[in-house]
Amino acid sequence: MSEQISWLLEVSIRPGKLDDFRAVARDLIANTQPEAGTLDYEWNLSPDHTTCHIFERYQDSAAMLKHVEGFGKFAARFLASCQPTRFSVYGQPNAEAKAALADLGPVFFTELGGFSR
Repeated sequence: MSEQISWLLEVSIRPGKLDDFRAVARDLIANTQPEAGTLDYEWNLSPDHTTCHIFERYQDSAAMLKHVEGFGKFAARFLASCQPTRFSVYGQPNAEAKAALADLGPVFFTELGGFSR
């Protein structure tokens, strides 16, 4: 089984905060780009610009924790512009990684089967 951790975070963009949300997204993407253990980091906006799905995939719990640590300096801006509505986590994050995500109310899914290429 892979050590990779991934998630899909759905957020609702606060009314009147789309420009702020776009700005913090741009800054987070630029800050995350150099992280070697971040394998995927994709932001997708709904047609009406009220919802965003953020897909992230990390090499392992250590890489995920490194990213979460860096997110700290953006957290206030992020949460001022949006409200998390669903947070689905996949893989087997260790206890420290689970604790680091706890404030966002994640649901940790267990693998049933499948494959990746």
